[in-house]
Amino acid sequence: MGRQPQRSTIAQHGQQHTPSAGGQLLKMVGVALATVLVAAVGITGWVVGDLGATYTADAVDLGGDPPPGFSELTTGANILVAGTDNCEPEYADLFGDRCANPEDGVRSDVLMLVNISDEPRRVTVVSFPRDLLVDIPSCDTDGGESAPQYRQMINSAFSIGGLACSARTIEDLTGVDVQYAASINWGGVIEVTNAVGGVDICVATAMKDADSGIDLQPGTHNLVGQDALAFLRARYSTEDGSDLNRIGNQQLYMSSLVRKITSEQVLTNPGLLLKLARTTLSAIDPSTTLTNPVTLVEMGLALKDIPVSDYAFVRYPVADAPDDPNRLIPIRDAADQLFEALERNEPLLLADAAGQAPEAPVEPEAPVDVEVPVEGEAPSPAPGETAVALPPSITGTTGETEGCVSGRVVR
Repeated sequence: MGRQPQRSTIAQHGQQHTPSAGGQLLKMVGVALATVLVAAVGITGWVVGDLGATYTADAVDLGGDPPPGFSELTTGANILVAGTDNCEPEYADLFGDRCANPEDGVRSDVLMLVNISDEPRRVTVVSFPRDLLVDIPSCDTDGGESAPQYRQMINSAFSIGGLACSARTIEDLTGVDVQYAASINWGGVIEVTNAVGGVDICVATAMKDADSGIDLQPGTHNLVGQDALAFLRARYSTEDGSDLNRIGNQQLYMSSLVRKITSEQVLTNPGLLLKLARTTLSAIDPSTTLTNPVTLVEMGLALKDIPVSDYAFVRYPVADAPDDPNRLIPIRDAADQLFEALERNEPLLLADAAGQAPEAPVEPEAPVDVEVPVEGEAPSPAPGETAVALPPSITGTTGETEGCVSGRVVR
Protein backbone atom coordinates (compact mmCIF):
# COMPACT_ATOMS: atom_id res chain seq x y z
CA MET A 1 0.00 0.00 0.00
CA GLY A 2 1.79 3.09 -1.20
CA ARG A 3 1.79 6.59 0.10
CA GLN A 4 -1.72 8.05 -0.11
CA PRO A 5 -2.46 11.50 -1.56
CA GLN A 6 -2.14 14.40 0.84
CA ARG A 7 -4.95 14.51 3.41
CA SER A 8 -6.39 11.11 2.59
CA THR A 9 -7.51 9.11 5.61
CA ILE A 10 -8.42 5.61 6.69
CA ALA A 11 -11.72 4.44 8.02
CA GLN A 12 -13.46 1.43 9.44
CA HIS A 13 -16.31 -0.56 10.97
CA GLY A 14 -19.93 -0.21 12.23
CA GLN A 15 -21.93 1.44 15.04
CA GLN A 16 -24.77 0.73 17.42
CA HIS A 17 -26.78 3.58 18.91
CA THR A 18 -27.52 3.60 22.64
CA PRO A 19 -28.63 6.39 24.95
CA SER A 20 -25.64 8.22 26.41
CA ALA A 21 -25.37 10.26 29.58
CA GLY A 22 -22.30 11.79 27.95
CA GLY A 23 -24.55 13.43 25.36
CA GLN A 24 -26.71 14.93 28.12
CA LEU A 25 -23.63 16.29 29.85
CA LEU A 26 -22.49 17.97 26.64
CA LYS A 27 -25.74 19.96 26.72
CA MET A 28 -25.45 20.69 30.45
CA VAL A 29 -22.02 22.28 30.45
CA GLY A 30 -22.69 24.70 27.61
CA VAL A 31 -19.25 25.39 26.16
CA ALA A 32 -18.22 21.73 25.98
CA LEU A 33 -15.60 19.81 24.15
CA ALA A 34 -14.21 16.35 23.96
CA THR A 35 -10.90 14.73 23.18
CA VAL A 36 -10.64 11.27 21.62
CA LEU A 37 -7.62 10.50 23.66
CA VAL A 38 -6.62 10.29 27.23
CA ALA A 39 -3.37 8.79 26.11
CA ALA A 40 0.04 8.31 27.59
CA VAL A 41 0.85 4.84 27.19
CA GLY A 42 -2.28 4.05 25.77
CA ILE A 43 -5.53 5.50 26.89
CA THR A 44 -8.42 6.06 24.53
CA GLY A 45 -11.84 7.50 25.31
CA TRP A 46 -13.46 10.86 25.58
CA VAL A 47 -13.82 13.56 28.22
CA VAL A 48 -15.64 16.84 28.49
CA GLY A 49 -14.45 20.19 29.84
CA ASP A 50 -13.44 23.76 29.20
CA LEU A 51 -10.71 24.59 26.68
CA GLY A 52 -8.18 26.82 28.37
CA ALA A 53 -4.84 28.48 27.80
CA THR A 54 -3.03 25.56 29.40
CA TYR A 55 -4.22 23.26 26.62
CA THR A 56 -3.34 25.53 23.70
CA ALA A 57 -0.09 27.10 24.96
CA ASP A 58 2.25 24.38 23.69
CA ALA A 59 0.29 23.34 20.58
CA VAL A 60 2.46 21.87 17.81
CA ASP A 61 2.19 22.70 14.10
CA LEU A 62 2.26 19.44 12.11
CA GLY A 63 3.04 21.30 8.89
CA GLY A 64 1.33 21.03 5.55
CA ASP A 65 -2.15 22.20 4.70
CA PRO A 66 -4.66 22.18 7.57
CA PRO A 67 -7.24 19.40 7.35
CA PRO A 68 -10.91 20.13 6.71
CA GLY A 69 -13.25 20.21 9.69
CA PHE A 70 -13.82 16.90 11.46
CA SER A 71 -17.39 16.69 10.17
CA GLU A 72 -16.11 17.18 6.61
CA LEU A 73 -13.73 14.19 6.73
CA THR A 74 -15.48 11.59 4.61
CA THR A 75 -13.22 8.63 5.43
CA GLY A 76 -12.47 9.08 9.12
CA ALA A 77 -9.83 10.83 11.20
CA ASN A 78 -6.37 9.83 12.42
CA ILE A 79 -4.85 11.06 15.68
CA LEU A 80 -1.26 10.24 16.63
CA VAL A 81 -0.72 9.79 20.38
CA ALA A 82 2.81 9.89 21.81
CA GLY A 83 3.48 8.93 25.41
CA THR A 84 6.73 10.63 26.44
CA ASP A 85 9.15 10.03 29.27
CA ASN A 86 9.71 13.69 30.09
CA CYS A 87 11.22 14.12 33.55
CA GLU A 88 9.00 16.80 35.10
CA PRO A 89 10.59 18.08 38.33
CA GLU A 90 7.58 17.15 40.49
CA TYR A 91 7.78 13.50 39.38
CA ALA A 92 11.50 13.02 38.65
CA ASP A 93 12.26 11.34 41.98
CA LEU A 94 9.90 8.49 41.05
CA PHE A 95 12.01 7.36 38.11
CA GLY A 96 15.52 6.93 39.46
CA ASP A 97 18.39 6.85 36.98
CA ARG A 98 16.22 7.78 33.98
CA CYS A 99 15.87 11.32 35.35
CA ALA A 100 19.38 11.65 36.79
CA ASN A 101 20.79 13.30 33.67
CA PRO A 102 18.77 16.29 32.41
CA GLU A 103 20.61 16.13 29.05
CA ASP A 104 18.94 12.82 28.18
CA GLY A 105 16.04 14.80 26.71
CA VAL A 106 12.46 13.76 26.00
CA ARG A 107 11.81 10.46 24.28
CA SER A 108 8.69 8.85 22.86
CA ASP A 109 8.03 5.84 25.06
CA VAL A 110 4.73 4.85 23.43
CA LEU A 111 3.39 5.62 19.95
CA MET A 112 -0.17 4.93 18.81
CA LEU A 113 -2.34 5.87 15.86
CA VAL A 114 -6.00 6.34 16.78
CA ASN A 115 -8.47 6.01 13.90
CA ILE A 116 -12.05 7.27 14.30
CA SER A 117 -13.88 5.84 11.32
CA ASP A 118 -16.53 7.55 9.28
CA GLU A 119 -20.10 6.26 9.66
CA PRO A 120 -20.62 3.61 10.88
CA ARG A 121 -18.33 4.72 13.71
CA ARG A 122 -15.69 2.64 15.44
CA VAL A 123 -12.31 3.36 17.01
CA THR A 124 -9.11 1.48 16.18
CA VAL A 125 -5.85 2.10 18.03
CA VAL A 126 -2.67 0.83 16.33
CA SER A 127 0.38 0.53 18.64
CA PHE A 128 3.89 0.75 17.18
CA PRO A 129 6.64 -1.15 19.05
CA ARG A 130 9.41 1.08 20.33
CA ASP A 131 12.07 -1.27 18.92
CA LEU A 132 10.70 -1.03 15.36
CA LEU A 133 13.31 0.06 12.79
CA VAL A 134 11.99 2.60 10.28
CA ASP A 135 13.21 5.37 8.00
CA ILE A 136 12.80 8.84 9.52
CA PRO A 137 12.23 11.66 7.02
CA SER A 138 13.76 15.11 7.16
CA CYS A 139 12.07 17.09 9.96
CA ASP A 140 12.00 20.67 11.18
CA THR A 141 14.14 21.16 14.28
CA ASP A 142 15.22 24.04 16.49
CA GLY A 143 18.42 24.20 14.46
CA GLY A 144 16.74 24.15 11.05
CA GLU A 145 16.09 20.84 9.35
CA SER A 146 17.34 17.34 10.10
CA ALA A 147 18.75 14.99 7.49
CA PRO A 148 16.76 11.83 6.65
CA GLN A 149 17.81 8.84 8.73
CA TYR A 150 17.52 5.18 7.81
CA ARG A 151 16.82 2.08 9.94
CA GLN A 152 16.37 3.96 13.19
CA MET A 153 14.17 3.04 16.15
CA ILE A 154 10.79 4.63 15.64
CA ASN A 155 10.83 6.41 19.01
CA SER A 156 13.90 8.42 17.98
CA ALA A 157 11.75 10.55 15.65
CA PHE A 158 10.37 12.41 18.66
CA SER A 159 13.88 13.13 19.90
CA ILE A 160 14.82 14.51 16.48
CA GLY A 161 11.87 16.76 15.73
CA GLY A 162 9.19 16.31 18.37
CA LEU A 163 5.56 15.41 17.78
CA ALA A 164 5.52 16.69 14.18
CA CYS A 165 8.47 14.46 13.24
CA SER A 166 6.77 11.43 14.80
CA ALA A 167 3.64 12.22 12.77
CA ARG A 168 5.62 12.45 9.51
CA THR A 169 7.38 9.18 10.29
CA ILE A 170 4.07 7.39 10.87
CA GLU A 171 2.66 8.86 7.67
CA ASP A 172 5.63 7.57 5.68
CA LEU A 173 5.43 4.15 7.31
CA THR A 174 1.68 3.59 6.99
CA GLY A 175 0.65 5.68 3.99
CA VAL A 176 -2.16 7.37 5.95
CA ASP A 177 -2.62 11.05 6.69
CA VAL A 178 -2.25 12.13 10.32
CA GLN A 179 -4.53 15.13 10.78
CA TYR A 180 -4.25 15.42 14.58
CA ALA A 181 -1.69 14.59 17.25
CA ALA A 182 -1.04 14.92 20.97
CA SER A 183 1.62 13.94 23.49
CA ILE A 184 1.26 13.17 27.18
CA ASN A 185 4.02 12.68 29.74
CA TRP A 186 4.48 10.51 32.82
CA GLY A 187 2.93 13.02 35.21
CA GLY A 188 -0.11 13.25 32.96
CA VAL A 189 -0.61 9.48 33.10
CA ILE A 190 -0.53 9.55 36.89
CA GLU A 191 -3.01 12.42 37.19
CA VAL A 192 -5.43 11.11 34.54
CA THR A 193 -5.49 7.64 36.10
CA ASN A 194 -6.16 9.17 39.51
CA ALA A 195 -8.95 11.33 38.07
CA VAL A 196 -10.84 8.33 36.67
CA GLY A 197 -10.53 6.45 39.95
CA GLY A 198 -8.04 3.82 38.85
CA VAL A 199 -8.11 0.98 36.31
CA ASP A 200 -8.73 -2.69 37.18
CA ILE A 201 -6.10 -5.15 35.94
CA CYS A 202 -6.02 -8.92 36.44
CA VAL A 203 -2.53 -10.39 37.04
CA ALA A 204 -2.15 -14.17 36.57
CA THR A 205 1.47 -14.46 37.77
CA ALA A 206 3.56 -12.06 39.85
CA MET A 207 5.19 -9.07 38.15
CA LYS A 208 8.18 -7.33 39.70
CA ASP A 209 11.16 -5.38 38.39
CA ALA A 210 13.23 -2.48 39.68
CA ASP A 211 13.36 -0.66 36.36
CA SER A 212 9.67 0.22 36.23
CA GLY A 213 9.00 -0.16 39.95
CA ILE A 214 6.20 -2.68 39.35
CA ASP A 215 5.44 -5.11 42.19
CA LEU A 216 2.14 -6.97 41.74
CA GLN A 217 1.04 -10.32 43.14
CA PRO A 218 -1.53 -12.53 41.36
CA GLY A 219 -5.07 -11.20 41.56
CA THR A 220 -7.10 -8.21 40.42
CA HIS A 221 -5.69 -4.78 41.24
CA ASN A 222 -7.16 -1.31 40.96
CA LEU A 223 -4.14 0.56 39.63
CA VAL A 224 -3.81 4.26 40.41
CA GLY A 225 -1.06 6.84 40.13
CA GLN A 226 2.48 5.56 40.14
CA ASP A 227 1.37 1.89 40.16
CA ALA A 228 -0.62 2.40 36.95
CA LEU A 229 2.34 4.07 35.27
CA ALA A 230 4.69 1.31 36.47
CA PHE A 231 2.40 -1.31 34.94
CA LEU A 232 2.28 0.51 31.62
CA ARG A 233 6.06 1.02 31.53
CA ALA A 234 6.98 -2.48 32.72
CA ARG A 235 8.91 -4.46 30.16
CA TYR A 236 11.43 -6.73 31.89
CA SER A 237 8.74 -8.20 34.17
CA THR A 238 6.39 -9.10 31.31
CA GLU A 239 6.12 -12.75 30.39
CA ASP A 240 9.16 -12.73 28.10
CA GLY A 241 10.62 -9.29 28.83
CA SER A 242 9.80 -7.92 25.39
CA ASP A 243 8.31 -4.66 24.19
CA LEU A 244 5.71 -6.73 22.32
CA ASN A 245 4.48 -8.25 25.57
CA ARG A 246 4.41 -4.78 27.10
CA ILE A 247 2.13 -3.61 24.27
CA GLY A 248 -0.18 -6.57 24.98
CA ASN A 249 -0.40 -5.50 28.63
CA GLN A 250 -1.09 -1.92 27.58
CA GLN A 251 -3.92 -3.09 25.32
CA LEU A 252 -5.59 -4.90 28.22
CA TYR A 253 -5.20 -1.72 30.26
CA MET A 254 -6.83 0.32 27.47
CA SER A 255 -9.70 -2.14 27.23
CA SER A 256 -10.30 -1.83 30.96
CA LEU A 257 -10.03 1.96 30.82
CA VAL A 258 -12.58 2.23 27.99
CA ARG A 259 -15.03 0.13 30.02
CA LYS A 260 -14.41 2.36 33.03
CA ILE A 261 -14.87 5.66 31.18
CA THR A 262 -17.98 4.47 29.32
CA SER A 263 -19.56 2.94 32.43
CA GLU A 264 -22.50 4.47 34.26
CA GLN A 265 -20.14 4.98 37.20
CA VAL A 266 -18.35 7.71 35.23
CA LEU A 267 -20.96 8.89 32.72
CA THR A 268 -23.56 9.66 35.38
CA ASN A 269 -21.12 11.60 37.56
CA PRO A 270 -20.77 15.13 36.08
CA GLY A 271 -18.26 16.14 38.75
CA LEU A 272 -15.99 13.21 37.93
CA LEU A 273 -16.31 13.82 34.19
CA LEU A 274 -15.36 17.46 34.52
CA LYS A 275 -12.43 16.60 36.79
CA LEU A 276 -11.24 14.05 34.25
CA ALA A 277 -11.65 16.58 31.45
CA ARG A 278 -9.65 19.32 33.14
CA THR A 279 -6.95 16.86 34.18
CA THR A 280 -6.65 15.54 30.64
CA LEU A 281 -6.55 18.94 28.99
CA SER A 282 -3.82 20.11 31.35
CA ALA A 283 -1.80 16.91 30.84
CA ILE A 284 -1.53 16.79 27.04
CA ASP A 285 0.25 18.92 24.46
CA PRO A 286 -1.87 18.87 21.27
CA SER A 287 -1.26 19.72 17.65
CA THR A 288 -2.70 23.06 16.53
CA THR A 289 -5.32 21.10 14.57
CA LEU A 290 -6.61 19.64 17.84
CA THR A 291 -7.23 22.94 19.64
CA ASN A 292 -10.40 24.05 17.85
CA PRO A 293 -13.35 23.69 20.29
CA VAL A 294 -15.69 22.84 17.41
CA THR A 295 -13.44 19.97 16.33
CA LEU A 296 -13.34 18.61 19.86
CA VAL A 297 -17.12 18.82 20.26
CA GLU A 298 -17.61 17.01 16.95
CA MET A 299 -15.19 14.28 18.01
CA GLY A 300 -17.02 13.90 21.31
CA LEU A 301 -20.40 13.60 19.59
CA ALA A 302 -18.96 11.04 17.14
CA LEU A 303 -17.59 8.94 20.02
CA LYS A 304 -20.31 9.16 22.63
CA ASP A 305 -22.51 6.30 21.37
CA ILE A 306 -19.79 3.83 20.30
CA PRO A 307 -20.11 0.60 22.34
CA VAL A 308 -16.99 -0.87 23.94
CA SER A 309 -17.12 -3.80 21.50
CA ASP A 310 -16.35 -1.36 18.69
CA TYR A 311 -13.04 -0.22 20.20
CA ALA A 312 -10.14 -2.26 18.80
CA PHE A 313 -6.53 -2.15 20.02
CA VAL A 314 -4.08 -3.72 17.56
CA ARG A 315 -0.33 -4.06 17.26
CA TYR A 316 1.44 -3.05 14.08
CA PRO A 317 2.81 -6.29 12.51
CA VAL A 318 6.53 -6.85 13.03
CA ALA A 319 9.23 -9.52 12.80
CA ASP A 320 12.68 -9.84 14.34
CA ALA A 321 15.34 -7.93 12.45
CA PRO A 322 17.59 -10.53 10.74
CA ASP A 323 20.78 -8.74 11.80
CA ASP A 324 19.70 -7.79 15.35
CA PRO A 325 17.38 -9.93 17.51
CA ASN A 326 16.81 -6.90 19.78
CA ARG A 327 15.20 -4.90 16.97
CA LEU A 328 12.08 -5.33 14.83
CA ILE A 329 11.20 -4.73 11.19
CA PRO A 330 7.78 -4.17 9.58
CA ILE A 331 5.81 -6.99 7.98
CA ARG A 332 4.68 -4.88 5.05
CA ASP A 333 2.14 -7.27 3.50
CA ALA A 334 0.28 -7.70 6.77
CA ALA A 335 0.40 -3.96 7.49
CA ASP A 336 -1.07 -3.29 4.04
CA GLN A 337 -3.98 -5.61 4.81
CA LEU A 338 -4.65 -3.78 8.06
CA PHE A 339 -4.68 -0.28 6.62
CA GLU A 340 -6.55 -1.32 3.49
CA ALA A 341 -9.27 -2.85 5.69
CA LEU A 342 -9.49 0.40 7.62
CA GLU A 343 -9.59 2.41 4.41
CA ARG A 344 -12.50 0.27 3.15
CA ASN A 345 -14.33 0.76 6.46
CA GLU A 346 -14.36 -2.96 7.29
CA PRO A 347 -14.54 -4.39 10.83
CA LEU A 348 -11.57 -6.45 11.98
CA LEU A 349 -11.18 -9.97 13.31
CA LEU A 350 -8.00 -10.03 15.39
CA ALA A 351 -5.51 -12.74 16.25
CA ASP A 352 -5.07 -13.28 19.97
CA ALA A 353 -1.94 -12.34 21.91
CA ALA A 354 -0.33 -15.70 21.01
CA GLY A 355 -0.80 -15.00 17.31
CA GLN A 356 -3.65 -17.50 16.94
CA ALA A 357 -5.56 -16.52 13.80
CA PRO A 358 -9.27 -15.77 14.18
CA GLU A 359 -11.91 -18.02 12.70
CA ALA A 360 -13.11 -17.05 9.25
CA PRO A 361 -16.11 -14.75 9.46
CA VAL A 362 -19.58 -16.10 8.77
CA GLU A 363 -21.23 -14.27 5.90
CA PRO A 364 -24.34 -12.47 7.16
CA GLU A 365 -27.71 -13.47 5.75
CA ALA A 366 -29.10 -11.04 3.20
CA PRO A 367 -31.99 -8.94 4.51
CA VAL A 368 -35.43 -9.63 3.09
CA ASP A 369 -35.88 -6.20 1.52
CA VAL A 370 -32.61 -6.06 -0.41
CA GLU A 371 -32.32 -3.81 -3.42
CA VAL A 372 -32.11 -5.80 -6.64
CA PRO A 373 -28.94 -4.81 -8.55
CA VAL A 374 -29.01 -3.81 -12.17
CA GLU A 375 -28.41 -6.77 -14.46
CA GLY A 376 -24.70 -7.30 -15.02
CA GLU A 377 -23.74 -5.03 -12.12
CA ALA A 378 -22.20 -6.55 -8.97
CA PRO A 379 -23.81 -5.33 -5.73
CA SER A 380 -21.53 -3.33 -3.42
CA PRO A 381 -21.50 -4.35 0.27
CA ALA A 382 -22.17 -1.59 2.75
CA PRO A 383 -19.16 -0.28 4.71
CA GLY A 384 -18.55 -2.42 7.79
CA GLU A 385 -20.81 -5.25 6.55
CA THR A 386 -18.24 -8.07 6.44
CA ALA A 387 -15.49 -8.58 9.00
CA VAL A 388 -11.93 -9.09 7.75
CA ALA A 389 -9.73 -11.77 9.33
CA LEU A 390 -6.29 -10.22 9.73
CA PRO A 391 -3.00 -12.16 9.57
CA PRO A 392 -1.76 -13.81 12.80
CA SER A 393 1.03 -11.21 13.03
CA ILE A 394 -1.60 -8.57 13.88
CA THR A 395 -2.70 -9.25 17.43
CA GLY A 396 -4.96 -7.23 19.64
CA THR A 397 -7.98 -6.84 21.90
CA THR A 398 -11.30 -5.04 21.90
CA GLY A 399 -12.99 -2.95 24.56
CA GLU A 400 -14.78 -6.11 25.69
CA THR A 401 -11.59 -8.11 26.31
CA GLU A 402 -11.13 -9.03 29.98
CA GLY A 403 -7.94 -11.06 30.17
CA CYS A 404 -5.20 -11.50 32.74
CA VAL A 405 -1.57 -10.55 32.17
CA SER A 406 1.24 -13.00 32.85
CA GLY A 407 4.41 -11.62 34.35
CA ARG A 408 7.64 -12.66 36.01
CA VAL A 409 9.83 -11.54 38.87
CA VAL A 410 13.12 -9.99 37.81
CA ARG A 411 15.69 -9.80 40.60
